[in-house]
Amino acid sequence: MAQEILSFLLDVAAGLLGGACLLRLYMQHQRVPFGNPVGRFVFAITDWLILPLRRVLPSIRRVDTASLVAAYLVELAQYTILWALFSRGDYTAVPLIALFGLLQLAVAALTALVIVYAILSWVQSESPLADVIDRLCAPLLRPFRRVIPLVGGIDLSPLALLVVLQVISMVLRAAANSAL
Repeated sequence: MAQEILSFLLDVAAGLLGGACLLRLYMQHQRVPFGNPVGRFVFAITDWLILPLRRVLPSIRRVDTASLVAAYLVELAQYTILWALFSRGDYTAVPLIALFGLLQLAVAALTALVIVYAILSWVQSESPLADVIDRLCAPLLRPFRRVIPLVGGIDLSPLALLVVLQVISMVLRAAANSAL
C-alpha cells in the first residue's frame, strides 16, 4: 500500500511539473502570450528548471527544447525514484519508460485541455482563461472541423479529438508494455 501511495504522489507531482513544462512548450509554440493567469502560473512553477536549461539548450525554430528536456527530466526523475525504491532490477529500461511516460503525459494534458475547452464553450465564459484555452485548442480542432459538420448547431470536433487522443493513449500503453 505504501508503494501505491508513493507512486501516486510522485505521479501527481511529476504530472503537475512535467505538464506545466509541456504547456509552456506548447504556449510558446502557438505564440500565446504569457501575461495571463495561466502563463504566470506556468512561469512560476517552471522557471527554476527551464531557465538554467535554456542557457545550454537553444530553441530549434519554434520548439523550446529546454521545456521539452525539462519535462523529460521530470519524468526520468519520477521513474528513477520508483526504480530505486522498489525495483533494484536493470536500470537501462528506465529512460525508455520515462520517454513513454512523457508521451502519455502529453496525451493526458491535451485530453484535459480539450475537456476544459468543451466545458468553457458550453458556458460562454468571457474570462482570459477561455481565450487562452481557445487559442491552444483551435489548431488541434481545425482538422476535425474541416471534415465534421455541425450537427444541430453542436460542434462534435472536440469529441472526435478526444476519441483520437484515447486511441493514441491505448497505443502508447501497449507499446510501452511490449517494449519492456
